[in-house]
Formats: sequence, structure tokens, C-alpha cells
Amino acid sequence: MAEICVSNLTFCYEGSFDNIFENVSFTLDTDWKLGFLGRNGKGKTTFLKLLLGQYPYQGSIRTPAAFDYFPYTVSPAQWEECGADVLEQWKPDCELWAVLCELEKLRVDAEALYRPLKSLSQGECTKVMLAVLFSADHRFLLIDEPTNHLDQDSRESVKNYLKQKKGFLLVSHDRDLLDACVDHVLVLNRQTIEVQSGNFSSWWENKRRKNIFSESENEKHRKELAKLKKASEQAGAWAEKGEGKKIGFDPVKEHDRGKAARAFIGSKTKKMQSRRKQLENRMAREIEEKEGLLADIERPVDLKIMPLKHHKEVLIAAKDYGISYPKREGKQTVFKHFNLELHRGERVFLHGKNGCGKSSLIKAVLACQKDGFNVSENSFLEEGSLAVASGLVISYISQDTSFLRGNIRKFCRERNLEESLFFAVLRQLDMERTQFAKNMEDYSEGQKKKVLIAASLLTQAHLYLWDEPLNYIDVFSRMQIEKLILNYQPTMLLVEHDLRFRENIATKIVEMGR
Repeated sequence: MAEICVSNLTFCYEGSFDNIFENVSFTLDTDWKLGFLGRNGKGKTTFLKLLLGQYPYQGSIRTPAAFDYFPYTVSPAQWEECGADVLEQWKPDCELWAVLCELEKLRVDAEALYRPLKSLSQGECTKVMLAVLFSADHRFLLIDEPTNHLDQDSRESVKNYLKQKKGFLLVSHDRDLLDACVDHVLVLNRQTIEVQSGNFSSWWENKRRKNIFSESENEKHRKELAKLKKASEQAGAWAEKGEGKKIGFDPVKEHDRGKAARAFIGSKTKKMQSRRKQLENRMAREIEEKEGLLADIERPVDLKIMPLKHHKEVLIAAKDYGISYPKREGKQTVFKHFNLELHRGERVFLHGKNGCGKSSLIKAVLACQKDGFNVSENSFLEEGSLAVASGLVISYISQDTSFLRGNIRKFCRERNLEESLFFAVLRQLDMERTQFAKNMEDYSEGQKKKVLIAASLLTQAHLYLWDEPLNYIDVFSRMQIEKLILNYQPTMLLVEHDLRFRENIATKIVEMGR
């Protein structure tokens, strides 16, 4: 057991005008199964890279532990090689037999190590990297969002695997994964950093109770401040009135007052001025106690969406539908004999393993609709029938964010989005105003996804077509989006592997590839 001691850590990217961390201190144990939580852009991945020594910083990070990081960087040349040939490039002290043992626990055939990395599915590649990561002892492992882009079966395999391990820091926004795999949480709050024993659900319940207490304390302080302010104003008024009576008086109206009264009135005035000062000091103390009470409270703003209502009841109908991609010799069938009816008001989730054709089906729907989307008509071959209601307006979120480059204002102009409204939605998704001055390629992956979500929410549509919209999106924003969908009930066709999200909002789940 060893400790990671972070003291007065301050870090800012070169050329940036906002600190990611400022004088933060905390201690971690390398024996923990540690979940790492925080809003997008708060610095989770940055902190992992600071532990790895990739950036200069102020303050100190003291630990006897060595670190290893997931995911490993794969060069273009390595994608052409077999996994067995790159193991030692990723992890110099890696031994093949140890990797094979870990692969067995992940339910992956050893044959996966002897295929080119580019031929592996997303899930297989993730599991091979995890097997390498855990193949040696005496390291504290930094695992950055291992389940993004994985299907439900692969997520279950990774979850069950990590449940058996310890000595890692796991960055994830998947509530189900965090509840199953961690025994401590490190949380980047709005203003503070906290370390707490337990999993996500226990931390969330503690946070809820703490927020209720902070709100009640804030209300108590607010009422006390109002009373003190009123008393201070009265004391000030009395003192000023008394001060005015010290010198000069009307002997007709104030026949009972003599010159000796001046000293008495002066003494009373001085006492009232002193009382006023004491009240002001108490107010200052109350304000000081009040500061910080609400600093870490998450107050997600209710998002809005304005879905259109189509005159038809059935918006998409697939009958014995299939998709194939042309190859040099023949064709590769993705799926066939697929049947689906998407009715107005439904929220249908496509479910199945990676590669079963979920994204291909979405592309086919976009190809039928065409307007505003760059979908090649000849990129795939079809069989059966796929009908999309005429005049259907679609709002689409892609898995891919790599095309987001340049100024965000230019993005608004290209999408015909009202700039002020767009920025308002991003603020409601908790993106800082300072981010609006940056180019989008400098955003975190979660911030890029929020750009796509905000654009979709501002697009009035009959159908919202979302392909893995929550990859990299923080837990708080996921809850916001859940509430939005339940409030406005738009018609949706989605691919999303977040189990809690799907359980909360799906009206129907359609299996593919069975």
C-alpha cells in the first residue's frame, strides 16, 4: 500500500487564460479501486497526464508508485501489426503468458493476439489493451473511459473484469460501471475536490443530502443577514438623529433641555455608532460563513426541445431489410431480414454487438432523407425495403466528432443556428464561457459532443436520430438530457449503450444481429 500525495497543485495549459487546477491538495491510496468523476472540461484526463509527468506544473505530486495508462497510443504502423508484436512496445516489462491469462479472464480467445490490430473490433482491441495493462504488478493503473463505443456485451465483460481488480483510477461516466467496480471516488466539484469512500450511488446520495443541508443553511444565513441589515440601518438612523441634536436647540420647544444635555446625547450617539459597527461586523462574519455553502451544488438547468409533429403515424418502416458493403470479390453482408416500424412518439433503441449494423441502419435512414447530410448513395448495397415518411425533418448526432474544427461561431453560421441561443444551451450544459473563444479542435471529447447535442436540440425536427450521443458526456449532463427527453417526449431512434440511460427513457428496444 502506497500513497499519492498531491499538494498545492496548480496547472494551466500554455497560452490559456484559465487554470485547470489551482492550489488543490488531496491524498489517494494505490490499493483503492478509485472512480474519477467531474464535469466535462474540469481536467480529469489532464490530471492523469500530470501523474504521468507529461506536463510541467506548480506544486507537488509525491508517490512511490509507477503509473500505466489506458488506452495505449497506437501508431499507424502498429495498426498493421499483430497484438503479440506490439505488447512490449506498449509495456516494456510485459510477458506474453501473463497477457494470455488476463485475456482468458476477459473471455477473449488468444487468437486475437495474432491478428492485425486493425482487424479487431473496438471491444476486442479494448480487451487486449486491458489485458496488457493488468499483466504486471506494482503499478497504479490510470484507465480513461474504457467503455466508450463498446456494445453492451463488451461493457459487461469489462465491468466483470474490473470488479476483480484493484489499484486503479477509473475515469468513467457510466453509472452502472462505477457502481459495480469502485470502492472510492475522487470528484472534481465546481470549486473543490473531494475524496470519499463508496461507489457512485453512495456518493450521489451523500451529495444530495449535503446539498439539502447547504440550501437550508444558506436560507438561515440569508434571513439572519436581512435582520442584521435592518437593525444596522435603524442603529445608523438613531445615531445620525442623535448627532444632529448634540449642538443647538430651540429653548421654546425644548424648554426642559440645558447645555449639559450635550454630553449625554454625545455618549448615547457614540453607543449607537458602536452598535452599528458591531452589527456590520456580524454581517461580515455571516457572509464569510455563507460563502462556499453553495459553491459545489449542481443546479442543472432544464433543457428545452421543440419537436415537430408529423402527420403520419409511422415515420420509418423496414421490411426484410438488409445492408451489404461491396468488396473486391463479392460483398460483405452486415445484416438482413430486419423489420422495424418507428411510430410517432416512440423512443426506439437499437441494441446489438459492435458491427451488427446499428450505425449502418442510421446511415441508410439519412440516405433516404438526404437533405443536409453528406451520405453517399452508393456506399452500401440494400435488399428488402426501407421507407421514410415524406417531408420528414431529422436532427442527427453522429458518433464522430473529428470534423469539428475552427471557430464555434462559424459552426453556428454553417448550421443556421441562432448564436446567442446556441451559446445559452451550451451554458446550460455547463460549458464555460471561456471555451467559446477557443477553436473546437482544442475542446475535450465531451465538450465536442455537447456542441453536437446543443445543435440537435436547437433543430426543430420530427425525428431525432442520435448515434451514441453520450460518449464522453459527464453524468450530470446525462441526467439533464434524460429529464429533457421525458419532459418533451420527442420521437427518437437511438444507438446508446449506457444501461441506466436506456432503462430510463426507452419505449422500445430492438435487437439487431440475432
